[in-house]
Amino acid sequence: MLTGSRGISLILAIAIAVLVMAFLSLIPSSTSAALWGTLILSFSISYLLISITLEFLVYREIGNIYNLLEKIQKKDLSEIQDKSLRSSLSPLRKINTVINSYALARQREIETLQKNAEFRREFIADISHELKTPIFATQGYIHTLLDGAIDDKQVRMKFLKKAAKSLDSLDHLVQDLLTLNQMESGVIKFSFTEFDLKDLIQEVIEELEHKASKREVTIKLEAEPGKNYTTLADRQKIYRVCQNLIFNAVKYNHNGGEVIVGIKSSKNQIQVDVKDDGQGIPPEDLKRIFERFYRVEKSRSKEKGGTGLGLAIVKHILEGHKSKISVSSTVGKGSIFSFQLPLEKEKKVQEKEPTEAKA
Repeated sequence: MLTGSRGISLILAIAIAVLVMAFLSLIPSSTSAALWGTLILSFSISYLLISITLEFLVYREIGNIYNLLEKIQKKDLSEIQDKSLRSSLSPLRKINTVINSYALARQREIETLQKNAEFRREFIADISHELKTPIFATQGYIHTLLDGAIDDKQVRMKFLKKAAKSLDSLDHLVQDLLTLNQMESGVIKFSFTEFDLKDLIQEVIEELEHKASKREVTIKLEAEPGKNYTTLADRQKIYRVCQNLIFNAVKYNHNGGEVIVGIKSSKNQIQVDVKDDGQGIPPEDLKRIFERFYRVEKSRSKEKGGTGLGLAIVKHILEGHKSKISVSSTVGKGSIFSFQLPLEKEKKVQEKEPTEAKA
């Protein structure tokens, strides 16, 4: 059957040629040679034009659409390319482009869902592991006491203290999870006030000096004396950022190491650098250290405590301040964590002396 582009072109070309020849035959002066010449010429031109039009503007585009639909049906979207809508003689080309864009959008959604599913699996595995450790430890201490150790006062107090410590770790983990979830969902609001960032960091250092002294780690604050470091931010949350960064610098430092907290101010920004000379972070781990529960060395980190959520919370707090945390590290030499906050200019208030009342 003549259902292809060539068959349809042949039928239409013959019809056009016969119709043109019929009109010319009505003219008395038309010769048979002229009629046959017109027939052949009109047939040839019509056939070529119709064939090209059907082949390139209709059949080829329909074929492309069918191929694309087959790929979508088979979920084989790897070879689909992103094509923007552009002007074309064939409306089918635009339909093909729209379907192509739709397929790419669905592919991106599928990839996002797959990533989210993988993230959920990892998160469930991580949270199960983090919850299991303090729960099992507490169960062990309690069951040991119930099995008879409770009669020994010295053992009883020792095990109760360890159980309480495990429960405290569990409470910190739950609190950090709630905080992180509230930040991601936007429930926690930021209260911006002006304060001196240098004074805040000094408070953090004084709080952590006792823990640092146990490992003979010194914490130094480097700032320009008399310099203005006033910023506009949420003081409580920035306190937590500094507390977490300095605490990590102490915790992952070597015994007798040094932590340097530097504050620098430019025209509109204050930069805080927390530098340690500890073990450093391998390059392959740098991109993941701000993920939930991610630890560079899981065994050593577990021994040193912590929930594994501190840096994730730091990241979200700074994002809430339209800032970001950056890190550079060299294995065996140490790491530098940096962030920036806006610098508030000193407000000079000129007080006018009260004028004496005229008698």
